Amino acid sequence: MQNASTADMPNLAHDLFIVPNQQTITNPSPSTHAPRILLLYGSLRERSFSRLLTEEAARLLQAMGAETQIYNPTGLPQPDAEPDDHPKVQELRSLAAWAEGMVWTSPERHGAMTGILKSQIDWLPLSLGAVRPTQGKTLAVMEVSGGSQSFNAVNQMRILGRWMRMITIPNQSSVPKAFLEFDEAGRMKPSSCYDRVVDVMEELVKFTLLTRDVSAHLVDRYSERKESAEALSKRVNQRAI
Repeated sequence: MQNASTADMPNLAHDLFIVPNQQTITNPSPSTHAPRILLLYGSLRERSFSRLLTEEAARLLQAMGAETQIYNPTGLPQPDAEPDDHPKVQELRSLAAWAEGMVWTSPERHGAMTGILKSQIDWLPLSLGAVRPTQGKTLAVMEVSGGSQSFNAVNQMRILGRWMRMITIPNQSSVPKAFLEFDEAGRMKPSSCYDRVVDVMEELVKFTLLTRDVSAHLVDRYSERKESAEALSKRVNQRAI
């Protein structure tokens, strides 16, 4: 079947219609700095297994050449309980702007991700002026649970990642009976669960390297280009009046 001509598509705004091609998604001068990864976890407990898993993931990412930052959610207010100039909110947003990829790790509580992790995500708006803190950035999701293996929390985080317009990688990690997976020093013991975490971090670094220079193009949308053009035209016409 031959490609349809845009002349046969009267509903299209032809000047805003872009045909994807290999050149537009290939950066001739790829970035050479270390991939920047922000890690969030979802528990305030002194011995938090989501934090321990996050710290293990950060070590692996660093070994793979990435630069990492772990955000400590202690002291972060509930969304809308404080203005967004609160220091912990500003710290979180600054790290989100810095990052090229993220790792979200939550315990599963009552069959869901925790409010601690959700609050962090809720403080990250889709847009801050002309800056979109999460759009086009890569995301890996992991969870820990006290009982048998479950995927409720990672599934929820995947939905949130899509809503935040992130590139969520296919692989993920769910660690059951997490209290058995870490030694007294807080290091993860050798196991198939540990091997899976290595897999996830490796995949995250690969996807980040592949997409970080073209992420703006990957999430560019016809509908938004059209909306922006219409808004601009309206503003110009208002000024002319």
